[in-house]
Amino acid sequence: MKFAVRTVKFCQILPDNWINRRLGGQLVDAATSAAMNYRSATRGRSRAEFIAKLGIAVEEADESAGWLELLAQVGVGGREEGGWLLNEARELLAILGASQKTAKENRQPT
Repeated sequence: MKFAVRTVKFCQILPDNWINRRLGGQLVDAATSAAMNYRSATRGRSRAEFIAKLGIAVEEADESAGWLELLAQVGVGGREEGGWLLNEARELLAILGASQKTAKENRQPT
C-alpha cells in the first residue's frame, strides 16, 4: 500500500501535459492494481484464488517498474522519489514472485 500511495503522490506532481497524464495514469493504474490484487490475494477463498491474484499483483508490479523506467529514461519526475519507487517496485516484484512460486510449489495435488 505504501508503494501505491507514494506512486499516486509522485504522479500528482508530474509536470502537467498530455504525455505525463498518460504515462502517469498508466503508472497509477499498475501500482494501485498491484496493491489491491495483493490485498485480494490475502483474502482468497482458496489456494488457487490466492495464486491467481498473486500472479496479477506480480504482473502489475512488473508493469509499474516498466513505467518508472520509462519515466526515468525520458527525464520526467524527481530522480530521488522516482528512484525510490523504481527500487521498491523491483523489490515488490521479487517478493511477490517468490511468494507465488512458493505457493505453487506447496499446492496440494488434486
